[in-house]
Amino acid sequence: MKEITASGQTVEEAVQSALEQLNTTKDQVEITIIDEGKKGILGIFGAKPAIVKVEMLPSPIEEAENYIKQWTTNMNLDVDIHTTVDGKHVTFELNGENIAIIIGKRGQTLNALQYLVRLVINKHSKIYYTVTLDAEGYRERRRETLESLASRTANKVIRTKSKVALEPMPAFERKIIHSVLQNIPEVSTYSDGQEPHRHIVIKPS
Repeated sequence: MKEITASGQTVEEAVQSALEQLNTTKDQVEITIIDEGKKGILGIFGAKPAIVKVEMLPSPIEEAENYIKQWTTNMNLDVDIHTTVDGKHVTFELNGENIAIIIGKRGQTLNALQYLVRLVINKHSKIYYTVTLDAEGYRERRRETLESLASRTANKVIRTKSKVALEPMPAFERKIIHSVLQNIPEVSTYSDGQEPHRHIVIKPS
């Protein structure tokens, strides 16, 4: 990590000097005060400058990218990572050969890696990032599958007047089901069970 030692008449001046030299802002660094300095008599005699050490914090997004690279390399996979940042949400799109290995059955491997990446990106970050990890457009295909599943199951519930429990799925996938069915007055939905076996139940209203 890049670091610099700077001085100034006050701690604030020393910190500002370091930030300007590093071309960064306070939220991206860790500040250590080496010497608070001394004003001296009349601000001149016996004056002693304040000294600080300012260290750049690792970029949370770069840390997450490196983690993904390490993880995929350990799986003997060569992938390209395209990163998109939208405010506090970061999307990592993975492309490469044998990408199905990263996705896993019904996205289970991809979901597990997404959870780990979210932990990594927020480990040293001063702001909280939400994360989407995608692999060659799988998330959109999965969304379409879930929306179709929700509609078919709702029709079955309406027809049979019996509730139906869906397979366990992560919270962001359950949200898709809830969203699709909230505008169908004939059915209602709720989540049941404990993670990682939490699932949606669709029942007649």
